[in-house]
Amino acid sequence: GEMAQDMTEKELLKMELDQLKKEVKNERQMVSKTGKEIKEYIESMSGEDPLLKGIPEDKNPFKEKGGCTIS
Repeated sequence: GEMAQDMTEKELLKMELDQLKKEVKNERQMVSKTGKEIKEYIESMSGEDPLLKGIPEDKNPFKEKGGCTIS
């Protein structure tokens, strides 16, 4: 954005440092472990997933109301 262009290099580096200080506190886990957990969660919720099972016509808020006629 424009904000970053107006900043000095020192300000940008300080911003980056602040961000890294926040990120270093994040708990890290192996992808091999978390990937399996995510997969299990997705599979357990798949029955409720509208992207997988679709949305019933009567419950779809984006369904077009009526058509259009070209004469």
